[in-house]
Amino acid sequence: MEYSSDNHRFDVIVVGAGVMGSSTAYQLAKRGHKTLLLEQFDFLHHRGSSHGESRTIRATYPEDYYYAMVTESTRLWAQAQAEIGYKVHFPTQQFDMGPADQQSLLSVVATCRKHGLAHRVMDSSAVSQHFSGRINIPENWIGVSTELGGVIKPTKAVSMFQTLAFRHGAVLRDNTKVANITRDSENGQGVIVSTVKGEKFHGKKCIVTAGAWIGKLVKTVAGIDFPVEPLETAVCYWRIKEGHEGKFAINGDFPTFACYGVPYVYGTPSLEFPGLIKVGVHGGYRCDPDKRPWGQGVHLEELKEWIKERFGGMVDSEGPVATQLCMYSMTPDEDFVIDFLGGEFGRDVVVGGGFSGHGFKMAPAVGRILAELAMEGEVRGGEVEMKQFSLRRFEENPKGNAKEYPDQVILGSCSLKSKM
Repeated sequence: MEYSSDNHRFDVIVVGAGVMGSSTAYQLAKRGHKTLLLEQFDFLHHRGSSHGESRTIRATYPEDYYYAMVTESTRLWAQAQAEIGYKVHFPTQQFDMGPADQQSLLSVVATCRKHGLAHRVMDSSAVSQHFSGRINIPENWIGVSTELGGVIKPTKAVSMFQTLAFRHGAVLRDNTKVANITRDSENGQGVIVSTVKGEKFHGKKCIVTAGAWIGKLVKTVAGIDFPVEPLETAVCYWRIKEGHEGKFAINGDFPTFACYGVPYVYGTPSLEFPGLIKVGVHGGYRCDPDKRPWGQGVHLEELKEWIKERFGGMVDSEGPVATQLCMYSMTPDEDFVIDFLGGEFGRDVVVGGGFSGHGFKMAPAVGRILAELAMEGEVRGGEVEMKQFSLRRFEENPKGNAKEYPDQVILGSCSLKSKM
């Protein structure tokens, strides 16, 4: 993509070109704002959280305040696809399962009921019948089936947003690492974004969506500890046994799925790699994103047993045939941070981070929200409640939002010798 090197003044500068920053740049540019999108690495790199072949989309959250963001994003994914002319979102059913007394799963059912989301609660016998033996659960478990599920192609989706932003006039710069953000004291308003190469860009506003690096940058810029912990995680692909491949394919009726409990397991139908199904554990290694172990961050033994018990012997549980590494940016409560940075920057710098391994599906709505916060000073559209995403919630409680159920993520210490 071409970019201008002689114009360094913008309405808004977006720092970080993963899915959140790219979606935000698209939202800004199509509203007519002069927008600069900066990325420290190559565009579409594999060092953060926005690459790979699949992410799930679902509305079945224990926290009911995500429902509006998911349903809005579903509409916005469709709109962006229509504008670009190709698909990145492939709808499926969503299936959630777990012990019948598991509080998170019961809260999922409550979310469905509160928002009128059509759903079916099934016992183990009904689950086996519904999926023709492809999914099996213990007798003391329940399953919850809904129609609002699906798979998103992440790298393709990021490329889509960047292309659309560029079409609407945004300037895109990769391999441009930001060193600092300061007040523009000379002009008395706005900010100066400085790069490690010595370039300076003036922006009336700035939005920081730096993923696993957001803590480092915010510490440099504002001197505060941003409540995000980077994790390295891995997703695994398992071979479907010969003769059963079509039963797990996305063009059939096999769902995206999540299993509440220890470990929290999630997965997608066979799509990106023929004959393979994606099944992973929600967890990973604590690490410095610049000094990663590039290791195997999954509980393989537990996952092997889970696969053996769930899929009726139709998926080889001996071990994954492929893995892909990714980064999480975890907050203590696994809720997002979408807020003004505050302090000397007031409302001129907005931060979006801590998407905690489940934010990708909501990138279209997050981009809309970040754009409105920066340029309007408030969220004007949609039905998303913003109080749960305040940066200041951690001042009142270091653990953030109170939850009635245990954490789902499995954490490990980062070490080149560590094994999970």
